Amino acid sequence: MSHPDAQWRPTGALGRAVVVAAVAVCGALLVGDPALLVIAVPFVAIATLGLLHRPARSPVLAARLDHASLHEGQGTTSRLTLADADDAEYLTRASGHAPYVAMRPHQGQAGALLDGPAGPAPLVEVSPRRWGRRVLGEEKVALMSPWAGYRFGPLLLGGQQLRVLPATSAYDSRAEAPHPLGLVGAHRSRRPGAGTELAGIRPFLPGDRLRRVNWRVSLRTGDLHVISTRAEEDTGVLLVVDALADHGASGGVDGPSSSLDLSVRAASAIAEHHVRSGDRVALRVVGRGRELVGYGTGTRHLRRLHHTLAGIRPGEMVGEADPGVLQLGVTGGTVVILLSPMLAESIGTVAAMLTRRGVPVLVVDTLPGEVRPGVAEGTDPRTAMLAWRMRVLERSMVLRRLAALGCPVVPWRGPGTIDDVLRRLARRAELPRVAAR
Repeated sequence: MSHPDAQWRPTGALGRAVVVAAVAVCGALLVGDPALLVIAVPFVAIATLGLLHRPARSPVLAARLDHASLHEGQGTTSRLTLADADDAEYLTRASGHAPYVAMRPHQGQAGALLDGPAGPAPLVEVSPRRWGRRVLGEEKVALMSPWAGYRFGPLLLGGQQLRVLPATSAYDSRAEAPHPLGLVGAHRSRRPGAGTELAGIRPFLPGDRLRRVNWRVSLRTGDLHVISTRAEEDTGVLLVVDALADHGASGGVDGPSSSLDLSVRAASAIAEHHVRSGDRVALRVVGRGRELVGYGTGTRHLRRLHHTLAGIRPGEMVGEADPGVLQLGVTGGTVVILLSPMLAESIGTVAAMLTRRGVPVLVVDTLPGEVRPGVAEGTDPRTAMLAWRMRVLERSMVLRRLAALGCPVVPWRGPGTIDDVLRRLARRAELPRVAAR
């Protein structure tokens, strides 16, 4: 793009060459010493060549990224296109330093001679190392004329703001859902239907399809028998992400993870697995933004979930004391997966309430193993550490009470973390219940 204030300006090197050449020539004429002319020859040559290559047109610059969407850890290339740059010989790029963004060359600084009027500009590779909103490609660009006589810029080129999506690990689970009540899906139902899971062999009844006749059993018994199967249904999965605070320091995709890093990446992996399994997935963020994504399926819905997770910002929500804030609206056939460091009282309360109502709830503990509290200025570190230890003890009591209510709590350890717990919840859902009359 072009800038109205950007134009070719003489460089300091050209100014020094002109001044030194003028002073040396004047001194030689006044003093009559030819040695001064010998000293002035190089500066006269440089000044003359610089003035002869004075640019006539202002170039037009435009920067773009090769990719419009990235996951954390992936990389893209920032390319610079030039127009009307016939008078330029050298180009330099200096990229801005954004947090959690790695660049190559180091520090994002690159320069190269332009090979002709449309010569390729040096490339800068960028890689966001953490999910969230990131500005990529913001930089300053400067052009130099031959013999360094004139400089264009530095011109500030605005970057492109992207929502860097959380990284998702390979996640494959065959655990059954506790209460599948949808129309289609991959979960085995408790009722018979047109599925692929064998339920048994029974005598033929009017209306049974002939392709389900088991001829081996029919010939042995003398009566027609058919194969009965269980229906395959989908389930609703509600992901609740605790974004009230972010505990621990984040080192990006390759470093240590904070509590919100674990929550967002775990929610992304679980959502992708269930969406690809045909389940209906919804997202509820408890925090400043109160992001909410309704139930849905398909690739477009998964992309919406990823973009919503990438836009989470930690912080207390306004009106947290309102009892209606954490009403999740859970209906039958829904599995609630709560991802939280379990340091907020409201999160433990909503998990206990749903468990008492008979809703299958799974709490994924996302508090990192080694977390030290942040000490505010003017606070005694020993007092802060004592308060943190007391808070951790209260947290352990909440987790024990949830376990006593029948709400499983598992720490997130990557793909496969919740498989065993979902299997136990599915088996518990098939047990007979005693109803009080």
